[in-house]
Amino acid sequence: MKNTISQRVADFLKNFPPFNGLKDDDLQHLSEQITIIYQEKDSIIFTEKELGHDHFYVIHKGAVSLSRKTNDTIVDMCDEGDIFGLRPLMANENYELEAKAHEESILYAIPIAIFKPLALHNTAVGNFLIESFASNTRNPYSKNHRGKLYSDSIESDKNTSELPLVDLQPVHYSKKIISCGPRTTVKKAAEIMTAKRVGAIVIVKDFLPIGIITDKDLRNKIVTGDYPITTAVSKIMTAPVITYPKNLTITQAQMAMMKSNISHLCLTKDGTVDTKLVGILSKHDIMVALGNNPAVLIKAIKRAKKVKHLKPVRKSIMGLLQGYLASNIPMTLITKIISELNDACLKQVIKISLEKMETKPPVKFAWLTLGSQGRSEQMLHTDQDNALIFEDVSEEMLPKTTTYFLAFSTLVTKGLNEIGYEYCPAEMMASNPQWCLSFSEWKKTTSHWIINPGVDEVLLSSIFFDYNRVYGEVSLVAGLSEHIFYTVKKYPIFFVHLAKGALQNPSPTGFFRKFLVEQDGAHKDTFDVKSRALRPLTDAARVLILSHAIKSINNTAERFEKLAELEPNNKEIYMACSYASKALLKFRTKQGLANNDSGRYIALNNLSKEEKIKLKRTFKTIKEIQELVTLRFQLKSM
Repeated sequence: MKNTISQRVADFLKNFPPFNGLKDDDLQHLSEQITIIYQEKDSIIFTEKELGHDHFYVIHKGAVSLSRKTNDTIVDMCDEGDIFGLRPLMANENYELEAKAHEESILYAIPIAIFKPLALHNTAVGNFLIESFASNTRNPYSKNHRGKLYSDSIESDKNTSELPLVDLQPVHYSKKIISCGPRTTVKKAAEIMTAKRVGAIVIVKDFLPIGIITDKDLRNKIVTGDYPITTAVSKIMTAPVITYPKNLTITQAQMAMMKSNISHLCLTKDGTVDTKLVGILSKHDIMVALGNNPAVLIKAIKRAKKVKHLKPVRKSIMGLLQGYLASNIPMTLITKIISELNDACLKQVIKISLEKMETKPPVKFAWLTLGSQGRSEQMLHTDQDNALIFEDVSEEMLPKTTTYFLAFSTLVTKGLNEIGYEYCPAEMMASNPQWCLSFSEWKKTTSHWIINPGVDEVLLSSIFFDYNRVYGEVSLVAGLSEHIFYTVKKYPIFFVHLAKGALQNPSPTGFFRKFLVEQDGAHKDTFDVKSRALRPLTDAARVLILSHAIKSINNTAERFEKLAELEPNNKEIYMACSYASKALLKFRTKQGLANNDSGRYIALNNLSKEEKIKLKRTFKTIKEIQELVTLRFQLKSM
């Protein structure tokens, strides 16, 4: 006869990690061994230093607080589905926290002897327990757990299965065919290929393709001296050309090239040499379409002659990002690769915009990215923050020079918008006269922010001081950095105001079982992961690294790692912040990709229990770094 109580226990547990990773038979067997415990409000489940129990606990109903009595602080609040009391299972040690029923509760006591073999044979279950145990230590990202956190095995499987089958999609080929007649000399053909920056030229006669010359032909037949450069292309061309219809899939195109050992396919109206040429497809085009190679994407970016050519590359970058996340590639590596690709796109937009200007820049300049892009943390298509700095000119020439760079900046910001970067709602862009200034004007502006640190000045500083030069004159940016650090040293009170600004977004910690959600507006009842979780870490890292006068480290995680080197006594908390910032950035990026938005506002109802747990783990770290900032800059007395 079916044991209805154990069945109900199993039905409950299967909704929560790590039990949702167990096989049905294992879960049913485990449920039959579980003890159900009733706890009155304020009753103690275990105390600090108490000998570990033979089981750990899952909350069926009610809530349990975990506290450290030595400093009378609540470390965590657990509610329905949460597990606690893992120390006997993970470390075979006495309890380090006190567990007390925050309200009337029903607990499931999971026998360790029954559960442990299941965890040892199930990697996902084991990893989850390691993470959960770590989350109740002082440092949830401690060295002991490094490399074992955020395994994301379940999500990885899910995302991988949802990835589109890119190789079965139609190929995107070039319709602008570079061609010449059969009597054209090789020298002239090579000049055309160089001017058009292509690796092949099609030989046509009566509008029909009769042959093709590639870079390889030039190396093997001309550079070797076998033929003079005055030879007609018809003498060295590869003929007949391999032709296909235009509706090839990427896989078909790959197979066609491999089959004939060629690097280019000519696409004709009906796929035969007897009809008009409609396009040409290179091996490079296929690799770009697959989007699985950053080096190829960089080449594609550099080859783009128009902004619209960068749009498909940006799409490939997003595909690459999605693939990296699904493969659980370390976030440090992901941010570096994606940031390099994003910066390459920006540089190309700048180059294209310069070519559109009627004259060359009147003086040297530098283009700066600000905010998240300046910190190399902009993974998704969020809004653009940028600025331009140009060399000093005479007072008479300043209006004309400013007009030139504003027109140029307008072209760049428009181009960035075209490839997916929204305009900044606050117009913190180089197309705004306030963000397109000469070197002296920028020195004056930053000095004003530092010497007169009101709310607006601190906000502007917070955005601007994460600047990163992406294009242009290095010395201009280096000179501005020197000026900023010199001025800050003269007016150290600026750090106090910057530190106060870093505490404007308190951690959601301390609100029992609830995230702080937006109270009104378009995003009512959603959790703002940018303001509530990422920004406190970013702001803290900025003021702390600036107070050490460290230049050229903008990334939040890297700033915390540098701080860990500089302050060994605080190494643990700084490393925890580094890991938390990467975990939150990964979380936001995944949310953005899943919902096709910036990932900033999260509907909590759509999160799994596991995702909420991962998010909450960062809150303790945020609270601790804010306490350090408060103490460091003596903000409590203010």
